[in-house]
Amino acid sequence: MADVISQDHHPTLRHEDRVAIGAELQAVLVVLIDLALLGKQAHWNVVGRHFRSLHLQLDELIDAWRLAADSVAERAVALGYSPDGRAATVAQRSGLASLAEGQLPDHEVISRFTSLLTDAIGSIRERMDRLEDVDTVTADLLHGVVAGLEENLWMIRVQAA
Repeated sequence: MADVISQDHHPTLRHEDRVAIGAELQAVLVVLIDLALLGKQAHWNVVGRHFRSLHLQLDELIDAWRLAADSVAERAVALGYSPDGRAATVAQRSGLASLAEGQLPDHEVISRFTSLLTDAIGSIRERMDRLEDVDTVTADLLHGVVAGLEENLWMIRVQAA
C-alpha cells in the first residue's frame, strides 16, 4: 500500500503547520535572494578608495546569502512546500530597500548594507521567533541564517568606523 502515502504526508507535522512554516520560509527566501541581488548590484558598481576590498567582500557575502537561500528553499521542499524564487516574486514581495542605479561610493555601500542587513535580520528573527514552538528544526535553520547575517553585519559595519 505504498501508494497511500501522498506528497502531503509528513510523519510529525500537521498539514496546517507545514503550510504556515512554508509561508515563513518563503518570506525568508525572498529576503535572502533580494539581498544577494542587491549585493551583486553593489559589487558591480562600487567605487572609491575601498573598491577592491568591498568588491571582494561582497562576492563572499553573496555566496553566503545564496547558500543560505538554498538551505531555506530545500527545507521548504522537505516539508512539501514549493518555494518561489522567481525575479517577479522577489521584486513584488521583498521588503528590502532598493539601491540606486549607477556607481555607488564605497562609504554609501557600507551604510546601505548596514541598513539592509539590519532589516533582513529583523525580518528573519520575527519569522524565527514564530516558528520556535511549531518546528524547532526550521527554527534552528533560521538561527544559523541569522547568526551568519549578524556576522556579515559586523564585518560591514566596522568599516564605517
